Parts: sequence; C-alpha cells; structure tokens
Amino acid sequence: MAKGTYLRFYMHENRKHHHVLLYEWLLEQAKKIGIHGGSAFRAIAGYGRHGILHEQHFFELAGDLTVEVEFMLSEEEAEKFLQFVRGERVHLFYAKLPAEFDVIEGQY
Repeated sequence: MAKGTYLRFYMHENRKHHHVLLYEWLLEQAKKIGIHGGSAFRAIAGYGRHGILHEQHFFELAGDLTVEVEFMLSEEEAEKFLQFVRGERVHLFYAKLPAEFDVIEGQY
C-alpha cells in the first residue's frame, strides 16, 4: 500500500486557460510532467461560496456547473503540480488530503 496525496481541483466547466478548457488543460499539464493518471467529473448540482445553487436542467445551464479534476499522487508530485499551477497564476480552488492507495490484483 502506498501513502500519498489526493488532490482535487474545482472549477466551472466553461473556464478556460490559454484558450483551452481549464479541466482539459490541468489534465494535459499533469500528463506532461509525468503524473500517472487523473480524472475529470462533471457535477449534476452544487453551490459555491456565493451560495447560488446550480443544477442541470436540459441546456439552460451549459457551462455553469462544476467540474472536479482529481489526482492520486505522491506528496512530492502534488507539491510540484501545485507549484506549477501557481506559477501559471490560475485562480483555482483545490483540496489536498492524505491518501492510501494500491491495486487489487485480479483478472481483467
């Protein structure tokens, strides 16, 4: 079992950085610096610090819901990636938690 860090970023799905959707940009940059995996998940409802509730109702909220981008990585990788994102001056909320992870072996 490995000990490391669970790193999760939160953003609106329509946010961009360097003309690319921010969640796609985060995943691509993580891949470029050697982080072994990451995932993006779209919320179905939520609210942020301003207390405004956002929910998906067909197409009227396209781009207004939250996307979560998450990684399981070593503490060193997490700090390296956070330092990189800070250097890009991206205004972004994140959560960083201690994690334990491993692989359960079996048949594919």
